[in-house]
Amino acid sequence: MISGVLTTRHLAGGRGLAARFLVAAGIALAAATAQAEPQHGIAMHGDPALPADFDHFPYANPGAPKGGKIAFAGQGTFDSLNPFIVKGSVPDGLWERTPFWGDNVWESLLIRSWDEPFTLYGHLAQFVEVPDDRSWVEFTMDPRARFSDGTPVTAEDVVFSFELLRDKGRPAGWYKRIANVEIKDGGKVRFTFDDGADRELPLIVGLMHVFPKHAVDPDTFDQTTLKPPIGSGPYVISEVDAGKTVALKRNPDYWAKDLPQKRGFDNFDEIRIEYIRDANSLFEAFKKGLYDVNQEADPIRWTTGYTFPAAKNGDVVVESFKTGTPEGMNGFVFNTRRPIFQDVRVREALTYFFDFEWINQNLYRGQYRRTGSYFEGSELSALGRPASDKEKALLAPFASAVSPDVMDGTYEPPKSDGSGRDRNNIRKGIELLKKAGYAPKDGKMVNVETGEPLTFEILVVDRGDERLALALQQSLSVAGIDVSVRQADAQQYWERILNTREFDMIRWTYGASLSPGNEQLGRWSKIDADTFGRLNFAGASSPAIDAMIDAMLAAKSEEDFVAAVRAFDRVLISAHYVIPLFHAPEQWIARWKRIKHPEQPSLYGAIPPAWWSEEAQ
Repeated sequence: MISGVLTTRHLAGGRGLAARFLVAAGIALAAATAQAEPQHGIAMHGDPALPADFDHFPYANPGAPKGGKIAFAGQGTFDSLNPFIVKGSVPDGLWERTPFWGDNVWESLLIRSWDEPFTLYGHLAQFVEVPDDRSWVEFTMDPRARFSDGTPVTAEDVVFSFELLRDKGRPAGWYKRIANVEIKDGGKVRFTFDDGADRELPLIVGLMHVFPKHAVDPDTFDQTTLKPPIGSGPYVISEVDAGKTVALKRNPDYWAKDLPQKRGFDNFDEIRIEYIRDANSLFEAFKKGLYDVNQEADPIRWTTGYTFPAAKNGDVVVESFKTGTPEGMNGFVFNTRRPIFQDVRVREALTYFFDFEWINQNLYRGQYRRTGSYFEGSELSALGRPASDKEKALLAPFASAVSPDVMDGTYEPPKSDGSGRDRNNIRKGIELLKKAGYAPKDGKMVNVETGEPLTFEILVVDRGDERLALALQQSLSVAGIDVSVRQADAQQYWERILNTREFDMIRWTYGASLSPGNEQLGRWSKIDADTFGRLNFAGASSPAIDAMIDAMLAAKSEEDFVAAVRAFDRVLISAHYVIPLFHAPEQWIARWKRIKHPEQPSLYGAIPPAWWSEEAQ
């Protein structure tokens, strides 16, 4: 499977390319008929790849043994166990943020297949029902579903959870689009939307986590806490050492342990997550076997660091995982709320001073690939493709939002001669700065009108980012641009970028999937530009962006969806909200050989919730 390309197996669950399956009763899936009927799953576009009577997900081993332990580690610390609110720093492993972590403590109405672009199957809700216009969605609760204290998961818990998250949780735009929530007979709950414009909403609601009404105090929900919560997931929190360790113990009475969607998952008796503040100490702990799985992000360590005895003799397995998903945009993000970055010509100019070719070779041993698109390496990317007629129609009301070279597909990030001081690129950058009203004076780049120097700060959280920021600092100094680099601890860093927006530039990676949707609102929409707790770090406030997101959410066909995402990509690229950086060609993961995994990875790569321990055998 080539990165960014879907295989035939994956396309079976794709947007409009899926094979058609019938449920046992012979009823057509809801997406194919105007008459809504309860179904076993729902796909964003097209139909689910798996039939109603599927046995297990393709990337899970249904015969995986149960038992043993697995330990993970992370850099930093934590001060809360509630990941659903703005306050606090939370450890990984409690809920599903990425395919790497499972819904270990809390669960959602539907469960995601990581082998399809965006398809959900029944879980806490046994069935899902949605009309063709997607103006509402109805869930039929599974009567077998239980919280860890044995209490049934009910429709009342669903309504309670929605209201709790809407009023007390981390801000999310989709809450406002719910016109009504209604409990119906037969353990059903229906969400009605204010309009049918957002076709992703039924799936977003399906991923809403459900809390026990009898065990959660709404008055204190928005406060940080280290009290172990009650959830419906396969694990309960058994140990908490504030800021250092969280341990999860497998619940032997887990309600879904024998159901198809969970067959081959949740195999470890215990999951431990250890937090270590220093990156070097973190890796040394892995070398000593103090934790089992290391997601490697450092290309130097990937190429030279795995020569310790355990790796040489095979006790540590070093492997790469190819994925079929887009590469997200990794870049230095401009905070356009700052006056110096409000002119797009300034932002574009600074991209010419980042010498990827030199940095990649000298800092990263040539291991990275340049990123130019927010959906790099996939059919959703606008790079190298002239805009289609559908894209042109979408972008017609926003003629100035897309650069000509981005529109005709000839744009690419600046390339250098690899010298670290490419004269041609430096000249282009300075020319753009002059057009934006800057000029060199006494060795400084200054604003011609105000005399103020062009200066800013790059805020970083670890030494890797600091090293990269210092390289950019050196390049910009050639043009008389004064850049300072400040490293903050994790708590201060998140406070500044999430809650106060007190930064000029940060490094950030905007993750990408084959089915982008509502998450883009939090990153780029005008309404979230100044909403604390959201991820619109750039301060983007563009009618063109909002319109393209609306178009992708309203798309009914594969063709319309791809056109909307590519048009969206063109707007973001043209606005130069980031200095594009790079991406790894594969997932780099090392594991102690006592940890085993299925031969077949998912479309999204490694899925540790489906791994198991050799000790259990």
